Amino acid sequence: MSTTLAPPPVVEKAPSRPAPPIKKEPVMKDTIPLWLAVAITVAISLPFGTYLGKYNFSLWISFICWAEYFALGAKPAALKIIFPAFAASSIWTGFMVWLINPLGGLPKIFAPGDLSVQVAFFIGVSIMVYCMKFFKTFQVGSLAYFNGMSMTLAVIFTGSTPKLDFITAHPQSATYIAALWAIGMGWFGAILGWLNVKLLFTREVHD
Repeated sequence: MSTTLAPPPVVEKAPSRPAPPIKKEPVMKDTIPLWLAVAITVAISLPFGTYLGKYNFSLWISFICWAEYFALGAKPAALKIIFPAFAASSIWTGFMVWLINPLGGLPKIFAPGDLSVQVAFFIGVSIMVYCMKFFKTFQVGSLAYFNGMSMTLAVIFTGSTPKLDFITAHPQSATYIAALWAIGMGWFGAILGWLNVKLLFTREVHD
């Protein structure tokens, strides 16, 4: 008895497809060099710090936030990080400094009021840092977040806010006015960073 083996099945191969062409990344070139764009941006900002009298901008805050814009990628998306992170910590810092007065009855350690400052900042900074775990913006924008605190403290202790009659009549508002002033100066600086990049007039170069 003979056994006839069936021929193996023919497997048809799918026609090979040509590999997709490799897409080249566009080559970008600045029309205006960075050093010149920076100088132009500075020239644009200076009138805000010299011609507005008692409302002269505190440009030292703005220049720091200008650098933040570049540190966070120098893209418009950085504004979505700087604006809320800087503002939130500034307002909270205004509250921390305001809290010193209600705690003024605490005993001194070495000088009058030193313990009230320690307690106010211990509570305030603890809450401020703890809140970072709940907000991605504060984590990604930690530079702006902590600069908001430092810049507001600098405004308060250097008296860099405009000398307003409202503050004289309502001294308890001084820390919050300082926080708002720091926010305005910081946001202005972030916008300067955006403008600086725009002034490069970056264009695509074709072969």
